[in-house]
Formats: sequence, C-alpha cells, structure tokens
Amino acid sequence: MKNKLFIISMFAAAVVFSSCNKDLLDQTNPNSSTISDYFQSESDVLLAVNGIYQSLRSSNCIGENSGLFTEDRAGNTGGIDVQSNSGEPFQFSDFSILPSNSYLKSHWTALYQSVSRANIVLSNIDNVTFASADTKSGYIAEAKFLRALIYFHLVRKWGDVPLVTKQLTSTEVPLYTFRAKDTAVYAQIVADLKDVLASPLPDFQTGANLGRVSKAAANALLGQVYLTRAVTISSSNKNEDLASAKTYLEACYNMRSFNALTDIPYADVFDVSKKTSNPETIFSLVYKQGDINNSSSIAANNQAAGETINSLKVATGLGGSVRHDLVNEYESTDLRKAFSIKYANATNVKDWFITKFRDTTSAAGKLGYGGNDCPVIRYADVILMLAEVNMYLGDNATAISYLDMVRVRAGLPAYAVSVTDADYIAKYPTLKLAILHERRVELAFEQKYWFDVIRFFTTDELIAYYHAKNQLDFGSPKLANFSRKDRYFPIPLDEYKLDPVKMYQNLDY
Repeated sequence: MKNKLFIISMFAAAVVFSSCNKDLLDQTNPNSSTISDYFQSESDVLLAVNGIYQSLRSSNCIGENSGLFTEDRAGNTGGIDVQSNSGEPFQFSDFSILPSNSYLKSHWTALYQSVSRANIVLSNIDNVTFASADTKSGYIAEAKFLRALIYFHLVRKWGDVPLVTKQLTSTEVPLYTFRAKDTAVYAQIVADLKDVLASPLPDFQTGANLGRVSKAAANALLGQVYLTRAVTISSSNKNEDLASAKTYLEACYNMRSFNALTDIPYADVFDVSKKTSNPETIFSLVYKQGDINNSSSIAANNQAAGETINSLKVATGLGGSVRHDLVNEYESTDLRKAFSIKYANATNVKDWFITKFRDTTSAAGKLGYGGNDCPVIRYADVILMLAEVNMYLGDNATAISYLDMVRVRAGLPAYAVSVTDADYIAKYPTLKLAILHERRVELAFEQKYWFDVIRFFTTDELIAYYHAKNQLDFGSPKLANFSRKDRYFPIPLDEYKLDPVKMYQNLDY
C-alpha cells in the first residue's frame, strides 16, 4: 500500500507548477495511464484520498508546524530576541520577503501537491466500480473539500493563482501555467463546497472517521469563504455574499451537539485525552500519539528550556516564542492567557512561549511523540465569524450576543460591561476591533490571525494598523517595512520565470 501511495505522491510532485527539468519529467513519464492503472479497487481510492489528508500535515503545507506563513507573518510568534534576524525565515516577520525565498517556494509547492493529489482522485475515481454509490460520492466530496481548503489558502496568500481541477500530464503543465483571476478561484471553491454539501457525507464524523471531512466543516468553510470574498474582493456582490456567509455559518452552528460554549472548558478543547469526544471540534488534522512517523511534535517544539508544562521531552532552546504584542493583547482576567502562554525564566530563555498544545503523557514519552491534533475549524471560530458577519449586516445586537458567548467562557465581562472600562474602549473603540481582538486571543497559534487582519482591513488600513504598533513589542522585525506589497506574498521566483507575462509578479516585488 505504501508503494501505491508513493506513485500518487511522486505524480503529484511532478505536475505541480514548478521549474522542474523537462527531461526529468519525460524520463519519469508519470502519465495518466500509469495512474489509471493504479486505481483498481475501492481500497486504492481510499488510500489515495488518505494521501491528500497526509499531505496537509506537512510543515510546508498547512500542518501544525507551518506557522511561519501565518503566525510569524502576522506578529503572534517569533519572540523579540535580536539573534533571529538572519536567514530566510526572518523575512516573513520582517516584511522583507523576497521572491527567491526558498521557504516560500516550498510552501507553494506543497500546497499544489495537495491540489494535485485531490485532482488525481477526482480524475480517476470513475475507473473503479463501487459496491455503494454513497461511498464513491463521499470520496469525491472529501477530495473537493480538501482542494477547496487549499485553494482558499492560495487565493488569500497570493491573489490570482493557477487554477487546475483535473489531473495533468507533464505535457499539459505549460498550458495551465498562468494566474487565474481571484474571482475564478473563489467561484471554484464555492462550487466544490456546494458539491460537498450535496453529498451523502454525515454532519459530523465519528469513531475511526474522526478527522475526515463532514457537512458541518463544509458549511463552516463555505461561510468563511463567502465572508472573505464579500469584504476583500471589490467585484463581489457584497450584500449577497454576506447573506450567504450568514446562512452557511448558521447552518454549521445549528448542527452543534452542545448547548452553550460555556459547556466546554477552554482547556478541554486542546486536551489530547478528550480529542475524540470534543464537541467543539469541526475539522482538524489528526496526529497519532506515540507514532514516530505520524505523531505531533508541536507540544515539544513549543516548550522552552527549563520547562515541563508541554512535554516530557527535555527542551534546550527558546521553544515557541510569543511576540509581546500578543502578550499585551490578553485582558488581565482572561483565563486563556494562563493556558496559552507562559514566561520562561531559564538562564538562556527569559521570554514568553506557547503552552496551548500539551502532551505530557507517558504515551508521548520523552521523545515528544504527542497526540495533539491541529485545529482547522472549531465552533468558537464559527461563533466569532457570526459576530463579524452580523456586524457587517448592521445587526450589532446579534453580533454582540455571539461575541459574548466567547468572552463569557474566557471568564471576561460581557461586551456591554467591557465598553465601560476606559482601557478596553481605548484599545478597541469599535465593535469591529473588539471582534478582531477576541479572534486573536481565542484562536492564537491556530493560524487565523493573518487571514483575519487581511479580511478586517483594506490595504491602506492594514499598513496603518502595523505602523501604529509598538516596535519594542516586535524586537528585530521592522514594522516600518510593512507596505502595500505585504497584502500578498510574492510569486516564487522560479514560478514567475516560467512565464513572466502569465505568471506576473505581485505588486512592488
């Protein structure tokens, strides 16, 4: 079975948009006949679908250790030490990223490898006879959801991107080496997610299927897609998209199995012993505790020297450093602060580090083979998006009711009380900024904040937002570097060179 997955993996790697040597492609000859020969049984399709999920977990894709492209970029992580201002990773937080950055290229390639894996499944699934039509439809729905999820990352990070919805041979790659308009990418994402909602997938996955796509996840993602398109794409029918966002987010919310968010303690959401029964989880990338190849390393990686709160693995370095700009964002009575971050006081580390992801069990052991899952969508996220969309629609009362659901669980006063506090209203003078604040501290280190700020602010507002921050809270990264170019990543240099006209570079790079 591993050999079969290797065939899929190598083919996906060969047909992503990259400056691969053409002779190598021809020599490997991963043509459609080879792949179609692979798809002989239902189990072959299942393995190929599992291969899509597996590809997402990479640190170059959207897995637990891919925060460089989101959390570091947005200013939540990275610490303020003066020794971190070297090498390509620093370019992300310093807003000085170059098109030649190899980490950026790896991210682009990994995302398109996941798209290719999904396209391979969708292009070849008809070759297999299924005992149940629902099984086939379910696999198609999973592949379309995962493709939509990755394209949602691509369009928000780069804007116009190549759009491919079928398996490509090496000779077809040049035909698709052009940037499709962001509107076309959004249209494809919407179409895929609507197909998922029309499928026989269950509202939620249970048992051995935990971690697989569900209709609740499709509703949540589609709602977020409509919300994002409404406020970031100028050609969007804004009011219609906002109405659709509300419809799908409410559909997801109404599927919940709990009564109130306060029924689920915040710590329980991240408790590895409760992850199979956590009603707040909608979609996560699943890791296997104790497994050298499939375990989570986030707890151990985040732990600072001298600390034992995250993992039994002995830490010697900085761990998951937290920018002081985020530390200062927590209100004094916020229960989430003590759970999410801690100050390390070792000789070589005197700074804040991430404690949100923990696994100190003997099953994870001293090598740190943790069982933490990587949250992609959970109900607090959906609830705060409902606050946001109702605010945009002019229904502040409903928006505040959703905002309060999250604040009350965190041990904070309701919004109506908080706005009477001079410090709170000085920091968050509008309901919009209050919602953004709540999203930042509730969803910290879950790769949301960068996507939030580019949704909440126009490019000019975003520049002003970062320039107004305290440079001392960021350390080496220079806030003054932030300019209109930083709304998107640059197209990786190797991709741009394939066709400088059709793979045109983003603004000011």
